[in-house]
Amino acid sequence: MRDHARETAAGLARLEGYLISQAALNEADREGETFARELTWLGHQEQQEIATRFARHHIRLRRQTLRAVVERSDELRTEYSRRYAALRTRLVGTCLTLCVVCITAVILVATVRR
Repeated sequence: MRDHARETAAGLARLEGYLISQAALNEADREGETFARELTWLGHQEQQEIATRFARHHIRLRRQTLRAVVERSDELRTEYSRRYAALRTRLVGTCLTLCVVCITAVILVATVRR
């Protein structure tokens, strides 16, 4: 059952990625057409060429931004994993020290009462 759930989650993630990429492509096309329409002195074919180039540039910038975000998230994941491991080590050390102190205190109190 778990494999089925993983496959379903992976399929949904792929579908979501596809839908996001299609939305980005549509946005790039719209932005390119909007930009090119403002260049009224150009002919229709020239406006189409400008719109296409603008859309390609727009997508290229989005990919670069996405790669930068992925790289930074990987860096942060590594950094926070390292910090978490150090914190966990300190916490375990502190708990063990506290246990030793408590045991020592109990032994001392028991020794003094005798």
